[in-house]
Amino acid sequence: MDQSASGNDCKNNFCIDKLIAARKSLKLSLEKSRTLGLALEKAVPRLEEINQRLPSLEAAVRPIRADKDALIAVGGHINRAVGPAAAVLKVFDAVHGLEKSLLSDPRNDLPGYLSVLKRLEEALRFLGDNCGLAIQWLEDIIEYLEDNRVADGMYLSNLKTSLKGLRELQNDGERVHLHGGLLDAALDKLENEFRRLLTEHSVPLPMSSPSLCEQACIAPSPLPVTVIQKLQAILGRLIANNRLEKCITIYVEVRSSNVRASLKALDLDYLEISISEFNNVQSIEGYIEQWGKHLEFAVKHLFEAEFKLCNDVFERIGLDVWMGCFAKIAAQAGILAFLQFGRTITESKKEPIKLLKLLDIFSSLNKLRLDFNRLFGGAACVEIQNLTRDLIKRVIDGAAEIFWEIYVQVELQRQSPPPQDGSIPRLVSFITDYCNELLGDNYRPILSQVLVIHQSWKQKKFQEMILVNEVLKIIKTVDLNLETWVKAYGDATLSCVFAMNCHWHLYKHLKGTKLGELMGDSWLKEHEQYKEYYSAIFLRESWGKLPSHLSREGLILFSGGRATARDLVKKRLKTFNEAFDEMFRKQSVWVIPERDLREKTCQLIVQTVLPVYRSYMQTYGPLVEKDASSSKYAKYTVQGLEQMLLSLFLPRRERYGSFKGRPTGSKIDNGVDLRRTASAVA
Repeated sequence: MDQSASGNDCKNNFCIDKLIAARKSLKLSLEKSRTLGLALEKAVPRLEEINQRLPSLEAAVRPIRADKDALIAVGGHINRAVGPAAAVLKVFDAVHGLEKSLLSDPRNDLPGYLSVLKRLEEALRFLGDNCGLAIQWLEDIIEYLEDNRVADGMYLSNLKTSLKGLRELQNDGERVHLHGGLLDAALDKLENEFRRLLTEHSVPLPMSSPSLCEQACIAPSPLPVTVIQKLQAILGRLIANNRLEKCITIYVEVRSSNVRASLKALDLDYLEISISEFNNVQSIEGYIEQWGKHLEFAVKHLFEAEFKLCNDVFERIGLDVWMGCFAKIAAQAGILAFLQFGRTITESKKEPIKLLKLLDIFSSLNKLRLDFNRLFGGAACVEIQNLTRDLIKRVIDGAAEIFWEIYVQVELQRQSPPPQDGSIPRLVSFITDYCNELLGDNYRPILSQVLVIHQSWKQKKFQEMILVNEVLKIIKTVDLNLETWVKAYGDATLSCVFAMNCHWHLYKHLKGTKLGELMGDSWLKEHEQYKEYYSAIFLRESWGKLPSHLSREGLILFSGGRATARDLVKKRLKTFNEAFDEMFRKQSVWVIPERDLREKTCQLIVQTVLPVYRSYMQTYGPLVEKDASSSKYAKYTVQGLEQMLLSLFLPRRERYGSFKGRPTGSKIDNGVDLRRTASAVA
């Protein structure tokens, strides 16, 4: 039993040892597996990296595997592509060297700045011309590498993308993008220098004389020659880079502003006046006179200078350019406002004084006709030309219409009653003064020219005497009107005063005038004789009858007949006083406007009445002076009677101590409206 038990123990111990050994072995294997697992985990990234590098390694060794002929040819392709590309890069580097100079202020050294800019333009032009060639060669080598599998596909793809971007820039012509807008920046600086030169040397023309007419000389070129040369040099570079329009805009802005500043000193606010702002042409007569002077000044001194300067600055570019530039300056500076003012006058209501003002406007325009044709005759000034032609047509049509209507309107006034106070109708004084103006040296040639043009527009031949004949018709119509008005009075003596006034006015104020010369000496003498004729009738039929009331018949003084004589004197003085009072009362409201005629008429009345009255009172006055009622008969002293007679026929303004108003024969006003109104006569 013991031996078998002992054998079993040995056997069990052996099994345990094996199990322990197996456990150790398994444990060791597990540790190795764990170590191997960790090692594998660490190897995965490296394997992935190797996997990623395999294509590039494959591409690197691909040329070794490529065809031998392809490998030999690729060198030539690369050399041909690298040459132009290297040249482009060299020029591109040179552009970098210009940057500092081009970002400086051109005023410090304009010639140097322009020289550097020209080098930049040449460099950009070279880049523009050669980039395409370089891109073409690079595209060829990429195509060769791709066809012969000499290079990696991804590498070739990146190259294609880059070349595509370059090709798009090259096709679009965006050369400036080759260097981030340096050319644009330089050109902007040149534009600023162009503006600075213009602004600093553009000074409004000083008003050297209070009278524009004294400034006879034409203004010289308003910019120094050196400045003009600088402007031309700047223009050359800006035009080469398609910036001409911007230059013109700057030039027009600065120069038109300068002209406006010069005109501002003339106070031209009246140019903006509208028809609703004035009642008639006469109310703005002063403005029309100023308009002619101001327009002449603007054309001959300002626009003439701008015309010359535009030619000096832009002459190398071409006629159309500088004429277009000048047209814009003229329009923006105010020439259109001058023409619009003239048109406003033509649109005002029709009245006689307007004819003279239209002739003034025509005279001003005609005086500047050659200047207008030279300055504004180009195609660029078509707006100014159209407005000028329209204004001239309106002026000529309006003037001719008023002139031809004068005769008709004067004839129509015949139906109106004459003045109640026997004075000169306003129509008579106005028409005579008016026709004298038309026949004067200032207006006759202008009106004749206007009528010639107007007749030619209507395909009618102008007759040399048509103006004279029309004026003759008008004056003869006035004569007929006077004859009619003389007969219209119910009082014959008032009719005589009226006739005296009118005939003397025509004689006095037309003698020695253009109209008087036209009517002739016999016509003038006839009116003088008519004045004398009506004066004699007036005295005979009015004041000449007064002395008969102071008859001496039956007044023989003797003893016993004194009372009878006194009664007869009283009766005759009473009759005289009543006749005198009535005549004075009636005639004290009558008017003789001409002072010489009035004084002469009063003296004739005094000479007719006073000697008889003085003699009568000296002889028979004592008979009534001692009477208690003497004041009823010896009513007037000789001096008192004379003063009363000398105070007759005064115009109202003188009668009441006022001396305002226009004396007869002075410059005509517009007191007559030649339309159908009675006030035109009265």
